Amino acid sequence: MAEVSYFTKEGLEKLKEELQRLKTTGRSDISKAIAEARDKGDLSENAEYDAAKEAQGLHEAKISQMSETLANARLLDESKLDMSKVLALSIVKIKNLKNGATMSYQLVAESEADMKTGKISVASPIAKGLLGKKVGEKTEITVPAGKIEFEILEISR
Repeated sequence: MAEVSYFTKEGLEKLKEELQRLKTTGRSDISKAIAEARDKGDLSENAEYDAAKEAQGLHEAKISQMSETLANARLLDESKLDMSKVLALSIVKIKNLKNGATMSYQLVAESEADMKTGKISVASPIAKGLLGKKVGEKTEITVPAGKIEFEILEISR
């Protein structure tokens, strides 16, 4: 059974747009590359043709994977989220109790994660350690650098 992925409305739209782009212009570009390589003569010794065919296979695999993700996607209704504890889509302000640094993260689907904008995957170690916790709770999370203790300062949407 395929894994269910939860998306924001914005994330789901991005997924649909990317899938549509891959099915249209992406396929068209690969077809052109195959046709150009085919026009160069003997296919048995044509590395360009082999590369284009391999790219086509990878492209179709990506389309298949994205189609499956879309088929199992669920839209999260942000207005119905319980704000008393950390859930997917929560924006969590936490404090590192070792160095006093505070940071805010939004917990999102893996495909929407972007550290530059403060969006971390719900599958990441930090998110897993925060899920289900309430404001004021402390939690010790194992990250690649070791164990870090955090305090949940604020939960919002």
